[in-house]
Amino acid sequence: MATILVVGEQAHGQLKKATLNALTAAQQLAQKNGGQIHGVVVGGAGEELAQFVQNVHFVQNAQFEHALAETHAAAVAEAAKKIGATDVVIAATAYGKDIAPRVAAKLGAGIASDVLAVVSANQFKRAMWAGNAIATVEVTTPVKVITVRTTEFPVAQKAGSPGQAQQLEVAAPQAKTKFLEFNEVKSARPELTEASVVVSGGRGTKGDFKPIEQLADVLGAAVGASRAVVDAGWQPNDLQVGQTGKVVAPKLYIAAGISGAIQHLAGMKGSKTIVAINKDPEAPIFQVADYGLVADLFKALPELSEEVKKLK
Repeated sequence: MATILVVGEQAHGQLKKATLNALTAAQQLAQKNGGQIHGVVVGGAGEELAQFVQNVHFVQNAQFEHALAETHAAAVAEAAKKIGATDVVIAATAYGKDIAPRVAAKLGAGIASDVLAVVSANQFKRAMWAGNAIATVEVTTPVKVITVRTTEFPVAQKAGSPGQAQQLEVAAPQAKTKFLEFNEVKSARPELTEASVVVSGGRGTKGDFKPIEQLADVLGAAVGASRAVVDAGWQPNDLQVGQTGKVVAPKLYIAAGISGAIQHLAGMKGSKTIVAINKDPEAPIFQVADYGLVADLFKALPELSEEVKKLK
Protein backbone atom coordinates (compact mmCIF):
# COMPACT_ATOMS: atom_id res chain seq x y z
CA MET A 1 0.00 0.00 0.00
CA ALA A 2 1.16 3.51 -0.78
CA THR A 3 2.09 5.82 2.09
CA ILE A 4 1.75 9.57 1.53
CA LEU A 5 3.70 11.94 3.77
CA VAL A 6 2.42 15.52 3.98
CA VAL A 7 5.00 18.02 5.23
CA GLY A 8 3.54 20.60 7.62
CA GLU A 9 4.79 24.19 7.53
CA GLN A 10 4.55 26.45 10.57
CA ALA A 11 5.02 30.14 11.25
CA HIS A 12 5.22 31.46 14.81
CA GLY A 13 4.10 28.08 16.07
CA GLN A 14 0.95 28.06 13.94
CA LEU A 15 0.23 25.74 11.04
CA LYS A 16 0.18 27.65 7.75
CA LYS A 17 -2.94 27.39 5.62
CA ALA A 18 -0.82 26.27 2.66
CA THR A 19 -0.29 22.93 4.42
CA LEU A 20 -4.04 22.30 4.33
CA ASN A 21 -4.11 23.00 0.59
CA ALA A 22 -1.31 20.47 0.14
CA LEU A 23 -3.26 18.02 2.32
CA THR A 24 -6.20 18.21 -0.10
CA ALA A 25 -3.84 17.29 -2.94
CA ALA A 26 -2.57 14.38 -0.84
CA GLN A 27 -6.14 13.22 -0.23
CA GLN A 28 -6.80 13.27 -3.98
CA LEU A 29 -3.61 11.29 -4.53
CA ALA A 30 -4.70 8.78 -1.89
CA GLN A 31 -7.92 8.22 -3.83
CA LYS A 32 -5.83 7.37 -6.91
CA ASN A 33 -3.30 5.04 -5.29
CA GLY A 34 -5.20 3.75 -2.27
CA GLY A 35 -2.58 5.27 0.01
CA GLN A 36 -2.61 6.13 3.70
CA ILE A 37 -1.77 9.70 4.70
CA HIS A 38 0.77 10.63 7.38
CA GLY A 39 1.93 14.08 8.41
CA VAL A 40 5.28 15.38 9.62
CA VAL A 41 6.19 18.69 11.25
CA VAL A 42 9.84 19.62 11.71
CA GLY A 43 10.81 22.06 14.43
CA GLY A 44 7.37 22.26 16.03
CA ALA A 45 4.56 20.32 17.62
CA GLY A 46 2.15 18.30 15.50
CA GLU A 47 -1.11 18.68 17.46
CA GLU A 48 -2.61 21.20 15.03
CA LEU A 49 -1.95 19.02 11.99
CA ALA A 50 -3.35 16.05 13.93
CA GLN A 51 -6.76 17.75 13.74
CA PHE A 52 -6.69 16.90 10.03
CA VAL A 53 -4.46 13.80 9.76
CA GLN A 54 -4.73 10.65 11.87
CA ASN A 55 -1.00 9.84 11.96
CA VAL A 56 1.30 12.79 12.61
CA HIS A 57 5.01 12.71 13.43
CA PHE A 58 6.93 15.67 14.76
CA VAL A 59 10.67 16.27 15.02
CA GLN A 60 11.82 18.57 17.79
CA ASN A 61 15.21 19.54 19.08
CA ALA A 62 17.36 22.66 19.06
CA GLN A 63 18.96 21.90 15.68
CA PHE A 64 15.57 21.99 13.94
CA GLU A 65 14.27 25.11 15.66
CA HIS A 66 14.88 27.35 12.64
CA ALA A 67 13.69 26.46 9.16
CA LEU A 68 17.06 25.88 7.50
CA ALA A 69 16.67 23.95 4.26
CA GLU A 70 19.74 21.85 5.03
CA THR A 71 18.44 20.51 8.35
CA HIS A 72 14.71 20.37 7.63
CA ALA A 73 15.20 18.53 4.33
CA ALA A 74 17.34 15.94 6.07
CA ALA A 75 14.68 15.47 8.78
CA VAL A 76 11.86 15.09 6.24
CA ALA A 77 13.88 12.61 4.16
CA GLU A 78 14.69 10.50 7.22
CA ALA A 79 11.06 10.62 8.37
CA ALA A 80 9.97 9.46 4.91
CA LYS A 81 12.38 6.53 5.07
CA LYS A 82 11.28 5.52 8.58
CA ILE A 83 7.57 5.35 7.71
CA GLY A 84 8.20 3.91 4.24
CA ALA A 85 6.70 6.84 2.35
CA THR A 86 6.08 6.35 -1.36
CA ASP A 87 4.98 9.97 -1.87
CA VAL A 88 6.05 13.19 -0.16
CA VAL A 89 3.69 16.14 -0.65
CA ILE A 90 4.72 19.71 0.18
CA ALA A 91 3.07 23.07 -0.48
CA ALA A 92 4.94 25.04 -3.17
CA THR A 93 5.70 27.92 -0.79
CA ALA A 94 9.16 29.42 -0.31
CA TYR A 95 9.74 26.78 2.37
CA GLY A 96 8.47 23.93 0.21
CA LYS A 97 10.46 25.00 -2.84
CA ASP A 98 13.54 25.26 -0.65
CA ILE A 99 13.43 21.77 0.83
CA ALA A 100 11.63 19.66 -1.82
CA PRO A 101 14.57 19.26 -4.27
CA ARG A 102 16.86 18.36 -1.36
CA VAL A 103 14.37 15.79 -0.07
CA ALA A 104 14.05 14.29 -3.56
CA ALA A 105 17.84 14.04 -3.92
CA LYS A 106 18.20 12.33 -0.54
CA LEU A 107 15.45 9.82 -1.38
CA GLY A 108 16.54 9.23 -4.98
CA ALA A 109 13.03 10.37 -5.94
CA GLY A 110 11.58 11.96 -9.02
CA ILE A 111 9.88 15.31 -8.45
CA ALA A 112 6.80 17.02 -9.89
CA SER A 113 6.88 20.69 -8.98
CA ASP A 114 4.13 23.30 -8.73
CA VAL A 115 1.41 20.73 -9.41
CA LEU A 116 -2.03 22.03 -10.44
CA ALA A 117 -3.97 18.73 -10.43
CA VAL A 118 -3.58 15.05 -9.64
CA VAL A 119 -4.36 12.95 -12.73
CA SER A 120 -3.38 9.48 -11.48
CA ALA A 121 -1.07 7.82 -9.00
CA ASN A 122 1.94 8.80 -11.15
CA GLN A 123 0.70 11.65 -13.35
CA PHE A 124 0.23 15.31 -12.48
CA LYS A 125 -0.67 18.53 -14.29
CA ARG A 126 1.65 21.53 -14.01
CA ALA A 127 1.92 24.88 -15.73
CA MET A 128 4.64 25.75 -18.23
CA TRP A 129 5.63 28.89 -20.11
CA ALA A 130 4.04 31.26 -17.58
CA GLY A 131 0.81 29.30 -17.65
CA ASN A 132 0.44 29.35 -21.42
CA ALA A 133 0.68 25.55 -21.50
CA ILE A 134 -0.46 22.88 -19.07
CA ALA A 135 1.65 19.72 -19.17
CA THR A 136 0.81 16.28 -17.82
CA VAL A 137 4.01 14.91 -16.32
CA GLU A 138 4.65 11.35 -15.15
CA VAL A 139 6.97 10.40 -12.30
CA THR A 140 8.10 6.77 -12.57
CA THR A 141 10.46 6.44 -9.60
CA PRO A 142 9.38 4.25 -6.66
CA VAL A 143 9.35 7.33 -4.41
CA LYS A 144 7.87 10.64 -5.60
CA VAL A 145 8.12 14.19 -4.27
CA ILE A 146 5.30 16.56 -5.22
CA THR A 147 5.09 20.29 -4.56
CA VAL A 148 1.58 21.70 -4.80
CA ARG A 149 0.42 25.09 -6.05
CA THR A 150 -1.83 25.95 -3.14
CA THR A 151 -4.17 28.20 -5.11
CA GLU A 152 -5.41 25.18 -7.11
CA PHE A 153 -6.56 23.08 -4.14
CA PRO A 154 -9.14 23.98 -1.47
CA VAL A 155 -8.34 23.90 2.23
CA ALA A 156 -8.77 20.43 3.77
CA GLN A 157 -11.48 19.91 6.36
CA LYS A 158 -10.84 18.66 9.88
CA ALA A 159 -11.04 14.91 10.42
CA GLY A 160 -14.07 13.44 12.18
CA SER A 161 -11.89 12.60 15.17
CA PRO A 162 -8.46 14.07 15.96
CA GLY A 163 -5.41 11.95 15.29
CA GLN A 164 -2.29 11.42 17.35
CA ALA A 165 0.96 13.34 17.18
CA GLN A 166 4.03 11.28 18.06
CA GLN A 167 7.60 12.45 18.33
CA LEU A 168 9.95 10.94 15.79
CA GLU A 169 13.63 10.66 16.58
CA VAL A 170 15.86 11.50 13.64
CA ALA A 171 19.59 12.09 13.48
CA ALA A 172 20.43 15.78 13.29
CA PRO A 173 22.83 16.48 10.41
CA GLN A 174 26.08 18.33 10.84
CA ALA A 175 24.86 21.57 9.31
CA LYS A 176 27.16 23.79 7.28
CA THR A 177 24.78 26.74 7.55
CA LYS A 178 23.94 28.73 10.68
CA PHE A 179 20.84 30.74 11.51
CA LEU A 180 21.68 34.37 12.30
CA GLU A 181 18.42 36.33 12.24
CA PHE A 182 15.04 36.62 10.57
CA ASN A 183 13.93 40.06 9.42
CA GLU A 184 10.19 39.81 8.99
CA VAL A 185 8.09 42.36 7.14
CA LYS A 186 5.26 43.17 9.55
CA SER A 187 1.95 44.62 8.43
CA ALA A 188 -1.49 45.15 9.90
CA ARG A 189 -2.93 43.94 6.59
CA PRO A 190 -3.50 40.24 5.80
CA GLU A 191 -0.68 38.17 4.33
CA LEU A 192 -0.75 38.44 0.55
CA THR A 193 -0.90 34.71 -0.23
CA GLU A 194 -3.62 34.01 2.36
CA ALA A 195 -5.89 37.06 1.96
CA SER A 196 -9.44 36.60 0.64
CA VAL A 197 -9.30 40.05 -1.01
CA VAL A 198 -6.29 41.61 -2.77
CA VAL A 199 -5.99 45.12 -4.22
CA SER A 200 -3.01 45.43 -6.58
CA GLY A 201 -1.50 48.43 -8.30
CA GLY A 202 0.58 48.66 -11.45
CA ARG A 203 2.53 51.17 -13.49
CA GLY A 204 -0.62 53.29 -13.79
CA THR A 205 -0.26 54.32 -10.14
CA LYS A 206 2.89 56.26 -11.09
CA GLY A 207 4.24 55.27 -7.70
CA ASP A 208 1.33 56.72 -5.70
CA PHE A 209 -0.17 53.79 -3.81
CA LYS A 210 -2.41 55.83 -1.50
CA PRO A 211 -5.65 55.02 -3.40
CA ILE A 212 -4.64 51.34 -3.48
CA GLU A 213 -3.92 51.26 0.25
CA GLN A 214 -7.07 53.19 1.18
CA LEU A 215 -9.32 50.77 -0.71
CA ALA A 216 -7.43 47.79 0.73
CA ASP A 217 -7.94 49.08 4.27
CA VAL A 218 -11.66 49.63 3.70
CA LEU A 219 -12.02 46.09 2.34
CA GLY A 220 -9.69 44.50 4.89
CA ALA A 221 -7.57 43.40 1.95
CA ALA A 222 -3.92 42.71 1.25
CA VAL A 223 -1.94 45.00 -1.07
CA GLY A 224 -0.20 43.62 -4.15
CA ALA A 225 1.92 45.09 -6.92
CA SER A 226 3.04 44.30 -10.43
CA ARG A 227 6.65 43.62 -11.31
CA ALA A 228 6.97 47.02 -13.01
CA VAL A 229 6.12 48.68 -9.70
CA VAL A 230 8.63 46.60 -7.76
CA ASP A 231 11.36 47.06 -10.37
CA ALA A 232 10.82 50.82 -10.21
CA GLY A 233 11.35 50.70 -6.44
CA TRP A 234 7.89 52.04 -5.68
CA GLN A 235 6.94 49.04 -3.53
CA PRO A 236 8.94 46.25 -1.82
CA ASN A 237 9.34 42.97 -3.67
CA ASP A 238 7.39 40.99 -1.05
CA LEU A 239 4.23 42.57 -2.56
CA GLN A 240 4.94 41.39 -6.11
CA VAL A 241 2.25 39.22 -7.70
CA GLY A 242 3.19 37.22 -10.79
CA GLN A 243 5.28 34.48 -12.27
CA THR A 244 8.42 35.70 -10.50
CA GLY A 245 6.52 36.90 -7.44
CA LYS A 246 3.71 35.39 -5.40
CA VAL A 247 0.84 33.34 -6.79
CA VAL A 248 -2.52 34.31 -5.28
CA ALA A 249 -6.10 33.16 -5.75
CA PRO A 250 -8.32 35.28 -3.49
CA LYS A 251 -12.09 35.48 -3.66
CA LEU A 252 -11.72 39.04 -5.02
CA TYR A 253 -8.74 40.49 -6.91
CA ILE A 254 -8.81 44.17 -7.88
CA ALA A 255 -6.18 45.19 -10.44
CA ALA A 256 -5.78 48.94 -10.75
CA GLY A 257 -3.48 50.47 -13.34
CA ILE A 258 -2.17 47.01 -14.34
CA SER A 259 -1.96 46.31 -18.06
CA GLY A 260 -2.08 42.53 -17.67
CA ALA A 261 1.25 41.17 -18.93
CA ILE A 262 1.32 37.36 -19.09
CA GLN A 263 3.82 37.24 -16.22
CA HIS A 264 1.36 39.04 -13.94
CA LEU A 265 -1.64 37.00 -15.09
CA ALA A 266 0.25 33.81 -14.18
CA GLY A 267 0.18 34.93 -10.56
CA MET A 268 -3.48 35.89 -10.18
CA LYS A 269 -5.69 34.39 -12.88
CA GLY A 270 -6.90 31.72 -10.46
CA SER A 271 -8.76 34.38 -8.47
CA LYS A 272 -12.48 33.74 -8.09
CA THR A 273 -13.55 37.25 -9.17
CA ILE A 274 -11.26 39.69 -10.99
CA VAL A 275 -12.02 43.40 -11.24
CA ALA A 276 -9.84 45.50 -13.59
CA ILE A 277 -9.58 49.29 -13.58
CA ASN A 278 -7.53 50.81 -16.37
CA LYS A 279 -7.62 53.90 -18.60
CA ASP A 280 -6.69 51.83 -21.66
CA PRO A 281 -9.74 49.93 -23.01
CA GLU A 282 -7.36 47.63 -24.95
CA ALA A 283 -5.40 46.54 -21.87
CA PRO A 284 -4.97 42.72 -21.83
CA ILE A 285 -6.16 42.59 -18.20
CA PHE A 286 -9.75 43.06 -19.42
CA GLN A 287 -9.58 39.71 -21.24
CA VAL A 288 -9.41 37.81 -17.92
CA ALA A 289 -11.48 40.22 -15.81
CA ASP A 290 -14.99 39.38 -14.65
CA TYR A 291 -15.70 43.10 -14.30
CA GLY A 292 -13.87 45.88 -16.10
CA LEU A 293 -13.94 49.63 -15.62
CA VAL A 294 -12.28 51.97 -18.12
CA ALA A 295 -11.42 54.86 -15.83
CA ASP A 296 -8.67 56.80 -14.09
CA LEU A 297 -7.78 54.85 -10.95
CA PHE A 298 -7.10 58.10 -9.05
CA LYS A 299 -10.77 59.00 -9.52
CA ALA A 300 -12.35 55.54 -9.45
CA LEU A 301 -10.65 54.06 -6.37
CA PRO A 302 -11.52 56.90 -3.93
CA GLU A 303 -15.14 56.77 -5.16
CA LEU A 304 -15.18 53.00 -4.69
CA SER A 305 -13.73 53.38 -1.19
CA GLU A 306 -16.45 55.85 -0.24
CA GLU A 307 -19.22 53.57 -1.54
CA VAL A 308 -17.83 50.61 0.40
CA LYS A 309 -17.77 52.75 3.56
CA LYS A 310 -21.43 53.65 3.00
CA LEU A 311 -22.36 49.98 2.61
CA LYS A 312 -20.59 49.15 5.85
